[in-house]
Order: sequence, then C-alpha cells, then structure tokens
Amino acid sequence: MDKRIRVLVAKPGLDGHDRGAKIIARALRDAGMEVIYTGLRQTPEQIARAALQEDVDAVGISILSGAHNTIVPRICQLLREEGLGDVLVTVGGIIPNQDIPGLKQAGVAEVFQPGASTQEVVEFIRGRVQQKA
Repeated sequence: MDKRIRVLVAKPGLDGHDRGAKIIARALRDAGMEVIYTGLRQTPEQIARAALQEDVDAVGISILSGAHNTIVPRICQLLREEGLGDVLVTVGGIIPNQDIPGLKQAGVAEVFQPGASTQEVVEFIRGRVQQKA
C-alpha cells in the first residue's frame, strides 16, 4: 500500500483518562500510520466532523466512562450520515462482554478490552484497511 493509513484516535464524552489512547496512538505511529488525536471530551459530532475533514481510513474510540452504549452507536450513525460508512471503527476500553454484540451491530469492527496488545490493534487496523483497499 503506497498511501499511509490515517487513523483518528478519539476520546468521547466526559472521560478524562487518555493514557491508553496515547499509547495506542504512539503504537500506530510507530507502525507507520498517520494518527490524528482529537484530545479529551469530544462530542460524537466533533469526532465525525474530524473524521470527515481528515479523510481517515479508521476511527479508534477510547472510552472508559461506561457511556459506550450511547456514544459509540451515535458516532457510527454520524459517520454513515457523513458518507463515511466504509471507515473502520474500533473501540478500546472497559467494555463488558455482553455489550460487544450491540456495538458491533451498530457498526464497530472490533472491541479491544483491557489486556489487548498494541500489536494486536496495529495488525487488525492494518489488515482491515488493506483488505478494503
């Protein structure tokens, strides 16, 4: 692939803990991807707008607040409304197993729970984006 994979790493809602998002952003950069980090406390609308403006291949959402069942489906809906239904969406954070099927039904490609390695995240994003291309 000649084009570098572009990934938006987003921290939605009132969650103020971004260490995991920064670790993932660094791992993606180290793997040769271009990473745009939104910073803390982004609304779903801000995240979808940034994904559109930055022309990203993937959006990685880091969420620890427990609001994932509300915020993540809204982000996926807004991405589709912006014509970005083909953008890969992944989620990382404290996500109970029973919530994963609903998130995937909303449009999330993969959920990375605590203990997932950065290499696993890198390989998943790279593989899925290259497969789409």
